[in-house]
Amino acid sequence: MEYKLTIVGILAAFLALLAKNFIDTLRRSGAKREAEEILKQAKTEAENRTREAELIAKEKAIQLKEKNETEFRETRQELHDLERRLEKRQDIIDKQAEDQRKQEKLIENNQRKLTERIADNDRLKAELTKLLEKERTTLHEFSGLSKEEATAKLLQLLDRELQEETGAAIVRYERQMKERCEGITRDMLLLAMQRYAAPHTAESTTNTVDIPNDDMKGRIIGREGRNIRAFEKATGIDIIIDDTPGVVIVSGFDPIRREVARQALARLITDGRIHPSRIEEVVNETNNEIQNIITKAGQDAVNEVDIYGLNPRLIQLLGRLHFRTSYTQNVLRHAVEVAFISGLIAAELGLDEKLARRCGLLHDIGKAVDHETEGGHPKIGADLLKRYGEPFEVIHAALGHHEDVKIENPYTIIVAAADACSASRPGARRESMENYVKRMEELEAIANSFETVEQSFAVQAGRELRVMVNAQQATDETAAKICRDVAKKLSESVQFPGEIKVTVIRETRFIETAK
Repeated sequence: MEYKLTIVGILAAFLALLAKNFIDTLRRSGAKREAEEILKQAKTEAENRTREAELIAKEKAIQLKEKNETEFRETRQELHDLERRLEKRQDIIDKQAEDQRKQEKLIENNQRKLTERIADNDRLKAELTKLLEKERTTLHEFSGLSKEEATAKLLQLLDRELQEETGAAIVRYERQMKERCEGITRDMLLLAMQRYAAPHTAESTTNTVDIPNDDMKGRIIGREGRNIRAFEKATGIDIIIDDTPGVVIVSGFDPIRREVARQALARLITDGRIHPSRIEEVVNETNNEIQNIITKAGQDAVNEVDIYGLNPRLIQLLGRLHFRTSYTQNVLRHAVEVAFISGLIAAELGLDEKLARRCGLLHDIGKAVDHETEGGHPKIGADLLKRYGEPFEVIHAALGHHEDVKIENPYTIIVAAADACSASRPGARRESMENYVKRMEELEAIANSFETVEQSFAVQAGRELRVMVNAQQATDETAAKICRDVAKKLSESVQFPGEIKVTVIRETRFIETAK
C-alpha cells in the first residue's frame, strides 16, 4: 500500500514537474510571441512614421517649389511690366523728341517766312512811299495845289475810306451780335431801359372842385376870410379862388392832404353849412375816411402781389402812393406793375421770384413821404425799409433803382429795368405839349448835327428817330456808322424813359421826264 502511495506520489511529483515545465514552456513561447508582436508593431509604426515623414517632407518640398515658382512668376511679371513701361516711356520720349524737332523746323520756317514777309513789307513800304511821293508830285503838278492843300485833300480821302471801313466793321460786328443774341438775351434784359424822364409837377399838384354858382365863392371865403383861413389851417392846403367861373382850385404838394381838402370842400359845398366848426368836423371825418382808403389800398396791393410779412407802417405808406402820380401815372399801380415785371425777369434768370416782387413793390416807397423829408425818394425809401427790417436786397433795390449807387446785387438791376419798362410802356405817362415838342426838336437837332444827314424825323412820340442821309456822300458802311454815332450821342446827351430806336435811311432816286 505504501508502495502504491509512493509510486502515486512519484507520479504525482513527476506529473507536477511535467506540468510546471509545460507551463514554463507555454509562458516562454507566449512571451516570445508577444515580443515578436511588439517588435513587429514597432517596426510597422517606424515604417509608418518614416512614410509620414517622407510625405511631409515631399509636401513641404512641393509647397516650397510652388512658392518659388509663384515668386518667380511675379518677379518675371514685374520685370515684364517694367520693361513695357520703359518701352512706353521710351516711345513717349521719342515722340516728344520728334515733336520738338518738328516744332524747331516749324519755328525755323516761321522765322524764315517772317523774315521774308518783313523784307516784302519793307519793299512794299518803300514802293508805297515812292508811289505816294510820285502821286503827290503829279497831283501838285496837274492840280496846281499847294503841298498843304494836297495834304488836306489826301487826308480827307483817307478819312472817308476809314469811315467806310469802320462802317463795314460795324455791320460785320452787328451781324455777329445778332447771331449771338440768343445766348445773351437774359443779360441784355438786365441792362435795358434804365433811364427815366426828368421830374414834372405842374400837372399833379392841383385839383379843382366844381361849385354851383359864383355866390358859393363868397361863402367859402366867409366874413373877412375866416372860413377860408379855417379851411386852410385844418387841411394845410391852399384854396385858390379867382375869376374862373364854376370852379375852385385846391393846391398843395401833399397828395393826401390835397385829396382830403378836395373831398371835404365838395361835402361842404353840397351840405351848404360852411363855418369854422363845421369845416373842422367835416375835415376830420374826411381825413378818417381817407386813412381807411389808404390802409385798404395798401393791403389790396400787398395781396395782389402775394407778399406777406410787411410791417403795417409800410402797408400804410404803400396805400399813400394811391394818391400820388408821376406824369399822371398812378404810383401805386406803377409799383404793382414793377413788382410783377421784376418777378417775371427773376424767374427767367433763375432767381428768387418772391424776393424780386417784394423789391419791385417797395422800390418807390420813399415817394410816400418825400414831400415831408429832405432828399430824393430812393434814399428816403432805403432809410424807411432799413428802419422796418426789410432784407438787404429790398433796401438796395430802393436805393439804387435809378443808378445813383454802385450796383451790388442783381435784384437792383432787375427792379431798375422793370421800373423803366413800366414807365415807358405806351400810355403809361403823359407830358405837356410844350415839353413834348421841345423833346422832339432836341432829338431831330442831334441827328441833323451829323455830316451827310439831310433830314430827320422823330416819330412814335419820340420812341423812334428816322434819319435820311445823302446817298451821294454816304455809303452803306458810312450810314451804319452814323446810325451808331447818333444812338450813342442820344444816350449821352438826352434823358428819356425806355429806349429810342434810330433808323438811318439811304436811298438813291433816278427821275426822268417823258415828253
